[in-house]
Amino acid sequence: MSDSSGLDSSGGSFAITTVNVNGIRAAVKTRNENNHGMLPWLSAHSTDVVLLQEVRASEALTRKALAPALDDGWHLVMTESAVKGRSGVGILSRTEPAAVRIGFGSDEFDPLGRYVEADFDLGGATVTAASLYLPSGAALTDDPKDVEKYEEKNRFLDEFGPYLDRLLTSGRQVAVAGDWNIAHTEHDIKNWKGNRKNSGFLPHEREWVGARIDSGWVDVARRHHGDVAGPYAWWSWRGKAFDNDSGWRIDYHLATPTLADRLTRTWVDRPDAYDRRWSDHAPVTAEFA
Repeated sequence: MSDSSGLDSSGGSFAITTVNVNGIRAAVKTRNENNHGMLPWLSAHSTDVVLLQEVRASEALTRKALAPALDDGWHLVMTESAVKGRSGVGILSRTEPAAVRIGFGSDEFDPLGRYVEADFDLGGATVTAASLYLPSGAALTDDPKDVEKYEEKNRFLDEFGPYLDRLLTSGRQVAVAGDWNIAHTEHDIKNWKGNRKNSGFLPHEREWVGARIDSGWVDVARRHHGDVAGPYAWWSWRGKAFDNDSGWRIDYHLATPTLADRLTRTWVDRPDAYDRRWSDHAPVTAEFA
């Protein structure tokens, strides 16, 4: 995997990684002789907090899948979905969190395993790390299923936006990271021209992300990399999307300004070959001083 060197632990630096595992039980499986799944990556990667999305398993099954990591000292908190086999978010951490909060106060979405946050002592300060799995939604068509998904995503945005506004003014150092299922700008999706009418790149979705950034949230990867294409962290399993780097940047960290100012670097752990992938998403890490 690219740019996955260890952290410089001097000076109290720490790192927060986000990854959509696309089913934790599948992610930890050995796929071939060159791909032993997520667990070797976790052992080799010197991050402090790993935010998981789309766990798609009960907590008991998740703990079973991650047993070698938990035996090695990792701590897990998570919230599973009331709908079996769907969604689910979690936080793996090297130290036990000081506090954990499930959901963001939504009667509809809190039981569906889409948001969890925890407080940690990192770099000499209390830092809140939050794992988000925003609904994928759908383009609005005449199909009732598309209408349902379209409206569900909009309801989530309507409820979650004000919560982010409150977090921003809380005075806390916060990183909300995960699978946002929205590519903000044309730099965040390879085939932006062909996706202008597709969910994840619809005008109102992009405007919603833009409003968060305009209010003060910092897209730390965009600040670090500048206005360049990508770096992408999701590629379809189909066709040659991965080989051609025809991806989307929908996995990212939004940080409060005080935390964003501590950023030292950010990178995507893109596998060096298609058959080394253990998810259709790659881990994205932000390191702070």
